[in-house]
Amino acid sequence: MKDELAAASSSVEKSMQYSLTNGDLMYYILFYTTADDYLERRAQYRSEHLAYAQAAQERGELMLAGALADPPDRALLVFKAESPSVAEDFARNDVYVKNGVVTAWEVRPWTVVIGG
Repeated sequence: MKDELAAASSSVEKSMQYSLTNGDLMYYILFYTTADDYLERRAQYRSEHLAYAQAAQERGELMLAGALADPPDRALLVFKAESPSVAEDFARNDVYVKNGVVTAWEVRPWTVVIGG
């Protein structure tokens, strides 16, 4: 079992290295931290935000997105792109970020091992 795990881990690492060096698309998670009054403030910007996200999905960049609940203090958006700049540009231009509905954001690469 230990040898099987080591082999699987090695295979995943080789796959990651191949993807990163050959321009394949990678997953990136955009983490949003929302304002304390997020639920009240988002209403006036929601339709523009959703249209913006829908356009990113139609371009094949945004895979999944949604707010976390209980408490509604964060949101996650999963992008598939050649670099993190796609997710970073999305955040910089999002009406929620521009208007303080989202108070902080961070993009991290996501190594998908199962699925995707």
